[in-house]
Amino acid sequence: MKAVIFDLDDTLFDHRSSAVAGLRAWVPALTGAEVDDELVATWFEIEGRHYDRWLTGQLTHQGQRRARLHEFLPLLGRPLPATDEELDQVFAGYLDEYRASWAAFPDARPALEVARGNGWRIGVLTNGNTVQQNAKLAAIGLAELVDVVSTSEALGFSKPAVEAYHLTCQALGVDPVETLMIGDNLDLDVTAARAAGLTAEHLDRAAGISLAQLVRAC
Repeated sequence: MKAVIFDLDDTLFDHRSSAVAGLRAWVPALTGAEVDDELVATWFEIEGRHYDRWLTGQLTHQGQRRARLHEFLPLLGRPLPATDEELDQVFAGYLDEYRASWAAFPDARPALEVARGNGWRIGVLTNGNTVQQNAKLAAIGLAELVDVVSTSEALGFSKPAVEAYHLTCQALGVDPVETLMIGDNLDLDVTAARAAGLTAEHLDRAAGISLAQLVRAC
Protein backbone atom coordinates (compact mmCIF):
# COMPACT_ATOMS: atom_id res chain seq x y z
CA MET A 1 0.00 0.00 0.00
CA LYS A 2 1.35 3.40 -0.99
CA ALA A 3 -1.58 5.72 -0.34
CA VAL A 4 -4.85 6.06 1.51
CA ILE A 5 -7.87 8.10 0.43
CA PHE A 6 -10.37 9.21 3.04
CA ASP A 7 -13.90 10.39 2.59
CA LEU A 8 -14.45 13.71 4.41
CA ASP A 9 -17.99 14.24 5.72
CA ASP A 10 -18.85 11.83 8.53
CA THR A 11 -15.46 10.12 8.14
CA LEU A 12 -12.83 12.71 9.10
CA PHE A 13 -15.23 15.61 9.65
CA ASP A 14 -18.28 15.24 11.91
CA HIS A 15 -20.79 16.74 9.51
CA ARG A 16 -23.90 15.37 11.19
CA SER A 17 -23.09 16.67 14.66
CA SER A 18 -22.04 20.03 13.23
CA ALA A 19 -25.22 20.30 11.19
CA VAL A 20 -27.46 19.33 14.10
CA ALA A 21 -25.78 21.85 16.39
CA GLY A 22 -26.12 24.51 13.68
CA LEU A 23 -29.78 23.68 13.17
CA ARG A 24 -30.56 23.77 16.89
CA ALA A 25 -29.01 27.24 17.16
CA TRP A 26 -30.34 28.67 13.88
CA VAL A 27 -34.02 27.68 13.97
CA PRO A 28 -34.81 29.19 17.40
CA ALA A 29 -33.05 32.42 16.41
CA LEU A 30 -35.03 32.50 13.17
CA THR A 31 -38.48 31.57 14.42
CA GLY A 32 -38.43 31.15 18.18
CA ALA A 33 -39.36 27.47 17.72
CA GLU A 34 -37.45 24.58 19.24
CA VAL A 35 -35.92 21.80 17.13
CA ASP A 36 -37.08 18.24 17.76
CA ASP A 37 -35.71 14.99 16.36
CA GLU A 38 -38.38 14.83 13.64
CA LEU A 39 -37.39 18.26 12.33
CA VAL A 40 -33.72 17.24 12.33
CA ALA A 41 -34.54 14.11 10.33
CA THR A 42 -36.55 16.17 7.86
CA TRP A 43 -33.67 18.64 7.42
CA PHE A 44 -31.27 15.83 6.52
CA GLU A 45 -33.77 14.20 4.15
CA ILE A 46 -34.25 17.50 2.32
CA GLU A 47 -30.50 18.15 2.31
CA GLY A 48 -29.70 14.74 0.83
CA ARG A 49 -32.29 14.97 -1.92
CA HIS A 50 -31.31 18.41 -3.19
CA TYR A 51 -27.58 17.87 -2.69
CA ASP A 52 -27.87 14.89 -5.02
CA ARG A 53 -29.52 17.19 -7.58
CA TRP A 54 -26.42 19.40 -7.43
CA LEU A 55 -24.12 16.40 -7.86
CA THR A 56 -26.02 15.36 -10.98
CA GLY A 57 -25.92 18.88 -12.43
CA GLN A 58 -29.60 19.69 -12.00
CA LEU A 59 -28.86 22.59 -9.63
CA THR A 60 -25.98 24.92 -8.82
CA HIS A 61 -24.45 24.61 -5.36
CA GLN A 62 -26.24 27.76 -4.24
CA GLY A 63 -29.35 26.53 -6.02
CA GLN A 64 -29.51 23.39 -3.91
CA ARG A 65 -29.34 25.55 -0.78
CA ARG A 66 -32.25 27.64 -2.00
CA ALA A 67 -34.23 24.53 -2.91
CA ARG A 68 -33.72 23.19 0.61
CA LEU A 69 -35.10 26.36 2.15
CA HIS A 70 -38.09 26.35 -0.22
CA GLU A 71 -39.09 23.07 1.39
CA PHE A 72 -37.91 23.68 4.94
CA LEU A 73 -39.07 27.21 5.77
CA PRO A 74 -42.80 26.45 5.26
CA LEU A 75 -42.44 23.64 7.82
CA LEU A 76 -41.42 26.33 10.32
CA GLY A 77 -44.43 28.46 9.41
CA ARG A 78 -42.12 31.08 7.94
CA PRO A 79 -42.96 32.74 4.60
CA LEU A 80 -40.46 32.43 1.81
CA PRO A 81 -38.37 35.53 1.06
CA ALA A 82 -39.31 37.40 -2.09
CA THR A 83 -35.88 37.18 -3.75
CA ASP A 84 -33.01 34.71 -4.06
CA GLU A 85 -30.75 37.24 -2.38
CA GLU A 86 -32.96 37.32 0.70
CA LEU A 87 -33.16 33.53 0.65
CA ASP A 88 -29.36 33.39 0.58
CA GLN A 89 -29.21 35.68 3.62
CA VAL A 90 -31.48 33.32 5.53
CA PHE A 91 -29.29 30.34 4.62
CA ALA A 92 -26.20 32.31 5.63
CA GLY A 93 -27.60 32.36 9.16
CA TYR A 94 -27.57 28.56 9.20
CA LEU A 95 -24.08 28.43 7.66
CA ASP A 96 -22.69 30.68 10.40
CA GLU A 97 -24.01 28.33 13.09
CA TYR A 98 -22.89 25.24 11.14
CA ARG A 99 -19.34 26.59 10.75
CA ALA A 100 -19.17 27.49 14.42
CA SER A 101 -19.69 23.80 15.22
CA TRP A 102 -17.18 22.29 12.78
CA ALA A 103 -15.15 19.52 14.39
CA ALA A 104 -13.06 16.51 13.46
CA PHE A 105 -13.79 13.11 14.89
CA PRO A 106 -11.37 12.32 17.74
CA ASP A 107 -9.89 9.42 15.77
CA ALA A 108 -9.31 11.43 12.58
CA ARG A 109 -5.93 12.99 13.31
CA PRO A 110 -4.50 9.77 14.83
CA ALA A 111 -5.55 7.91 11.68
CA LEU A 112 -3.81 10.41 9.41
CA GLU A 113 -0.70 10.32 11.59
CA VAL A 114 -0.59 6.51 11.38
CA ALA A 115 -0.89 6.74 7.58
CA ARG A 116 1.87 9.34 7.46
CA GLY A 117 4.02 7.14 9.69
CA ASN A 118 3.51 4.30 7.21
CA GLY A 119 5.01 6.52 4.53
CA TRP A 120 1.71 6.67 2.65
CA ARG A 121 0.46 9.55 0.55
CA ILE A 122 -2.84 10.87 1.92
CA GLY A 123 -5.83 12.00 -0.12
CA VAL A 124 -9.36 13.12 0.53
CA LEU A 125 -12.12 12.37 -1.99
CA THR A 126 -15.39 14.14 -1.31
CA ASN A 127 -18.62 14.84 -3.15
CA GLY A 128 -18.59 18.49 -2.26
CA ASN A 129 -17.86 22.12 -2.98
CA THR A 130 -14.13 22.81 -3.27
CA VAL A 131 -13.96 25.98 -1.19
CA GLN A 132 -16.12 24.64 1.62
CA GLN A 133 -14.45 21.24 1.85
CA ASN A 134 -10.96 22.74 1.99
CA ALA A 135 -12.18 25.21 4.60
CA LYS A 136 -13.42 22.31 6.72
CA LEU A 137 -10.05 20.57 6.61
CA ALA A 138 -8.27 23.78 7.58
CA ALA A 139 -10.71 24.59 10.39
CA ILE A 140 -10.45 21.16 11.98
CA GLY A 141 -6.66 21.15 11.78
CA LEU A 142 -6.15 18.34 9.29
CA ALA A 143 -5.19 20.20 6.09
CA GLU A 144 -1.46 19.99 6.85
CA LEU A 145 -1.60 16.19 6.84
CA VAL A 146 -3.39 15.84 3.49
CA ASP A 147 -1.47 15.75 0.21
CA VAL A 148 -4.41 15.88 -2.22
CA VAL A 149 -8.01 17.05 -1.84
CA SER A 150 -10.28 15.92 -4.67
CA THR A 151 -13.81 17.31 -4.81
CA SER A 152 -16.58 16.34 -7.19
CA GLU A 153 -16.79 20.00 -8.20
CA ALA A 154 -13.12 20.16 -9.22
CA LEU A 155 -12.94 16.69 -10.77
CA GLY A 156 -16.12 16.94 -12.79
CA PHE A 157 -17.02 13.48 -11.47
CA SER A 158 -18.79 12.42 -8.29
CA LYS A 159 -18.51 9.17 -6.39
CA PRO A 160 -19.42 6.47 -7.46
CA ALA A 161 -18.02 7.31 -10.92
CA VAL A 162 -14.83 5.31 -11.55
CA GLU A 163 -13.13 8.46 -12.79
CA ALA A 164 -13.40 10.10 -9.35
CA TYR A 165 -11.25 7.39 -7.75
CA HIS A 166 -8.81 7.05 -10.64
CA LEU A 167 -8.19 10.80 -10.94
CA THR A 168 -7.54 11.02 -7.21
CA CYS A 169 -5.04 8.15 -7.42
CA GLN A 170 -3.41 9.90 -10.38
CA ALA A 171 -3.09 13.12 -8.37
CA LEU A 172 -1.47 11.14 -5.56
CA GLY A 173 0.95 9.51 -8.00
CA VAL A 174 -0.15 5.95 -7.21
CA ASP A 175 -2.00 3.14 -8.94
CA PRO A 176 -5.46 2.11 -7.70
CA VAL A 177 -4.15 -1.32 -6.67
CA GLU A 178 -1.69 0.44 -4.32
CA THR A 179 -4.40 2.54 -2.71
CA LEU A 180 -6.71 2.11 0.27
CA MET A 181 -10.06 3.95 0.46
CA ILE A 182 -11.86 4.45 3.79
CA GLY A 183 -15.27 6.02 4.34
CA ASP A 184 -18.59 5.79 6.13
CA ASN A 185 -20.74 5.27 3.02
CA LEU A 186 -20.74 1.59 2.06
CA ASP A 187 -21.88 2.22 -1.52
CA LEU A 188 -19.70 5.21 -2.38
CA ASP A 189 -16.58 4.61 -0.30
CA VAL A 190 -16.35 0.83 -0.38
CA THR A 191 -18.33 -0.93 -3.11
CA ALA A 192 -17.60 1.65 -5.82
CA ALA A 193 -13.98 2.08 -4.74
CA ARG A 194 -13.40 -1.67 -4.97
CA ALA A 195 -15.04 -1.71 -8.40
CA ALA A 196 -12.49 0.94 -9.42
CA GLY A 197 -9.64 -1.34 -8.35
CA LEU A 198 -8.83 0.08 -4.91
CA THR A 199 -8.75 -1.74 -1.61
CA ALA A 200 -11.54 -0.31 0.54
CA GLU A 201 -12.69 -0.53 4.15
CA HIS A 202 -15.99 0.54 5.66
CA LEU A 203 -15.92 2.88 8.64
CA ASP A 204 -18.89 1.83 10.78
CA ARG A 205 -18.62 3.81 14.00
CA ALA A 206 -21.98 2.46 15.18
CA ALA A 207 -20.29 -0.93 15.35
CA GLY A 208 -17.46 0.48 17.41
CA ILE A 209 -14.94 0.66 14.57
CA SER A 210 -12.22 3.29 14.89
CA LEU A 211 -10.72 5.08 11.92
CA ALA A 212 -7.23 4.75 13.34
CA GLN A 213 -7.77 1.03 13.90
CA LEU A 214 -8.76 0.57 10.26
CA VAL A 215 -5.57 2.28 9.08
CA ARG A 216 -3.39 0.26 11.46
CA ALA A 217 -5.01 -2.98 10.33
CA CYS A 218 -4.00 -2.31 6.74
